Amino acid sequence: MIRHSSSNGDAKVICRNAKVEDVEPLYLMIEEYAQRGIMLPRSRKALERQIDQFVVAEINGKFVGCGSLFRLGNDLVEVRSIGLSDEGRGKGIGTLILEKLVEEARRQKIPKIMALTYAVDFFLRNGFAVVEKEIFPEKVWTDCINCKKQNACDEIAVLKMLN
Repeated sequence: MIRHSSSNGDAKVICRNAKVEDVEPLYLMIEEYAQRGIMLPRSRKALERQIDQFVVAEINGKFVGCGSLFRLGNDLVEVRSIGLSDEGRGKGIGTLILEKLVEEARRQKIPKIMALTYAVDFFLRNGFAVVEKEIFPEKVWTDCINCKKQNACDEIAVLKMLN
């Protein structure tokens, strides 16, 4: 298991691979974002099936963030479901989660990592560039086809090329 950790004052932040025991806090965090219309909802069953795609962040053992990586093709993965609790915001934890996901994409030798996001500045600070979402037909046919915002999507596509 790959673990990233950093110290933030007295708090010890750990970013680790998710386990089945994390399904409920993952569900609750993603559902909160989904209710606000800024993240696609995920059922508990889907999270159980996809648990190996998720990483979680903890501060002193308390769940404060998550993110996942979803393979869209041989050369493309998507960053999904990056979320933080109020306690996790403003501490660099989102970047820690994203770094772990990028590291996993590199480990899998996948050269492109993308996201559809409202948090464009966050991704730009982390080496992504804004691109046209139409260059990702893999995404359109995987998720967008079932999205209620399909014909009026206001998310911004970002892409990072990995070496």
